[in-house]
Amino acid sequence: MLIRRLVTAAALAAGLFALSACQYEDLVPANAPLPADLVRAIQANGMGVNSPVLVRLYKEESELEIWKQKTDGTYALLKTYEICAWSGKLGPKKKEGDRQAPEGFYTVTPAQLNPNSQYHLAINMGYPNAYDSANGRSGSHLMIHGSCNSSGCYAMDDVQVQEIYTLARHSFEGGQRAFQIQAYPFRMTPKNMARHRNSEHYAFWKMLKLGSDHFEITKRPPNVGVCESRYIFDQSAETVANLSSTGPCPVFQTPAEIAAKAAADQAQEEQIAARLKPSEFAVTSSFTYRTGDPITADAYAQEQNRRKGYDRDGNRIGGSRSDSSGSGGSIFSSFLR
Repeated sequence: MLIRRLVTAAALAAGLFALSACQYEDLVPANAPLPADLVRAIQANGMGVNSPVLVRLYKEESELEIWKQKTDGTYALLKTYEICAWSGKLGPKKKEGDRQAPEGFYTVTPAQLNPNSQYHLAINMGYPNAYDSANGRSGSHLMIHGSCNSSGCYAMDDVQVQEIYTLARHSFEGGQRAFQIQAYPFRMTPKNMARHRNSEHYAFWKMLKLGSDHFEITKRPPNVGVCESRYIFDQSAETVANLSSTGPCPVFQTPAEIAAKAAADQAQEEQIAARLKPSEFAVTSSFTYRTGDPITADAYAQEQNRRKGYDRDGNRIGGSRSDSSGSGGSIFSSFLR
């Protein structure tokens, strides 16, 4: 039986490379098709394969969400992926080499897809954005990539990044000019805000929450602008495009339903915080990494938030690096099972 399957796989391989309709470049990761089950999920949710996408990242929960536009123009959750590794601690990236994964609102264009990454595939997040630059922050090459090994990026396993990259590619093929990445320290719930209210980053996170609230209410990506060195949300696209990141903000009013959500969440946060015991507030990590210092094994272990089952080099323990299921991810693997 095994011999018959091997012969079948070999014949299929020969046929694929012989047919002009399926050239080698059609099989490389950057041009790979979406898995059939994911296509079915897209269709079942009233989405199109080439419809626009949006990414939401949550550090504390180690989750990456892909949202996709439906026929009515709103976005719905398509799939949640467990992040394989992110480095640093909760809080924004501030300077080159600090090994912090970014937090904030980022924009990805087709030019930011990297099919030749050493980490299987990669998507440049666009750090630093206008907010980061206005606040004197530095850094480069901050990615969502494969290999499950991070030094400031959001690392996925190779199968995951393959899907995410392909979804992004399809959105651009469908006409989306850019998609939004919303990177958060945690899910912006009243309970989480209460738990983390003693953090030095609390004011920054409250600002991010306003953008999150816009999306939660409207299910559409908020227009994101930067003025007076802070984020503002949901002005017209023309307004935010013409802002000076350090100049004055325009006079604007938050939509009533979003303001109501923010007020209700704040009241709930206050109630929760009043009931929390001192031990129930989140503990701020004392780990610090001095830019330029060699990363020791102990320091690496402290700053690396990695999914169980992967070693410090990003290799799956007891399985293939390229496939979270350990099957290798080859298009021929089903013939060998």
